[in-house]
Amino acid sequence: MDDREMKDSCGSCCDNKAAQAPDSQAPDSAVAGDVDALRAEVESLKAKVAENWDLFLRSRADFDNYRRRMEREVAAMIRRGKKDLLLKLLDVVDNFNRALGTKDADAATLRTGLEVLLRQVEGILSSEGVQPVESVGRKFDPAVHEVIAVCSSPGVKEETVTDEIQKGYTHEGDVLRVARVRVARPAEDGENPAQ
Repeated sequence: MDDREMKDSCGSCCDNKAAQAPDSQAPDSAVAGDVDALRAEVESLKAKVAENWDLFLRSRADFDNYRRRMEREVAAMIRRGKKDLLLKLLDVVDNFNRALGTKDADAATLRTGLEVLLRQVEGILSSEGVQPVESVGRKFDPAVHEVIAVCSSPGVKEETVTDEIQKGYTHEGDVLRVARVRVARPAEDGENPAQ
């Protein structure tokens, strides 16, 4: 092959490369455009994540502040409730001191004074939602009664409270303290009622 033939063969090769070059640059610019778009989208998503994280932190801080405020308010309400009850009890203490300060009181006068004080305390308990459990003559109920003693009695058809050793109380429907009671149960055939 001479030089001319080589140039011609080389020229055709170079022409092919030159013709292919613009096509190979087109995909590179398209990829570069896609990469730029993806980078912009990533940056946008990063900004959105940062914004959401900031909102989350603010919401959590707001909730923590709310919780602390509620705890303070509940504690203040409890203190006010205790204060009101304590003030009522101080009136009873004052009445006890007056009663004890009476030098020439006889037994009947002291008894009357104690009954007044008892009614005052029961009134305070009632105003706070505390009610006594009615027991004597009622059917035994393990939810509000604690049995201290049991006896058999032919006159009862079911376990019945015959005596109250310690009064029970409820507070707004919940048992505050069970009543300690004696219970009579029906006598079984051949059983000695004295047991």
